[in-house]
Amino acid sequence: MAPVRWPRLGLLLPLLRAWPWLLVLLGLVAVRLSKGAGVLDAYALLSRPFWPGPAQSEWLRSARRVEDQVRLSALERENERLRSLLAMQRSGSSTRLSAPVIARQPAQWWQQLLLGRGSLQGVRTGAAVLAPGGLIGRVSSVTPTTATVQLLTDPGSRVGVWVGRSRHQGLLSGIGTARPLLRFLEKDPQVIPGDVVLSSPASTLVPPNLPVGVIQSVNDGADPAPEALVQLSAPVDAVDWVQVQAP
Repeated sequence: MAPVRWPRLGLLLPLLRAWPWLLVLLGLVAVRLSKGAGVLDAYALLSRPFWPGPAQSEWLRSARRVEDQVRLSALERENERLRSLLAMQRSGSSTRLSAPVIARQPAQWWQQLLLGRGSLQGVRTGAAVLAPGGLIGRVSSVTPTTATVQLLTDPGSRVGVWVGRSRHQGLLSGIGTARPLLRFLEKDPQVIPGDVVLSSPASTLVPPNLPVGVIQSVNDGADPAPEALVQLSAPVDAVDWVQVQAP
């Protein structure tokens, strides 16, 4: 007996093979008609276990508070810096010239800095340079539009100073760090940490009685005379504007 053939089954086979593509097509049409709402709902449902819980939310709020505090502290420091610059500008005499710091080499951070004023603006070699707080160095060289400043912290810097309380003289020498070394001229300078250091009236390099810094520590056993580390009163590590005074 011959097998029975079903002609309609042969017509349905291509449709059965294509049903996954038909489902994809229907899904695309549904996404198009719903404008993606269904996909977003499905994503939200699947990602819900990974949403931030109470602990994560508190951590985020704490991070925002820290960020706000950092910004507020930076604004306060900037405000204080601008106030200092304004006060220095107002208190400066007519013989002082304001100048911006335009360059500073990391390898020579405690040695020198470059100013955006030069001989065309009246800057001369040897002029004392002051920042908010006090003396920071002297002009070592000039061009028509720039000037190089040798800082008090430079190992080649030597400036005569004295201690205002005891009136004992000494020589302030840079040692390549943030704090220069004060070498006294007498065996018993009678100084203590906290004493204020000023430029010496006997100095021929800078005007007298300019604020320089504060004695941080004293080495009474140094030979031939006691020595002291001086914390400069001006922020040499972060200065961006200075005043240049005629020598």
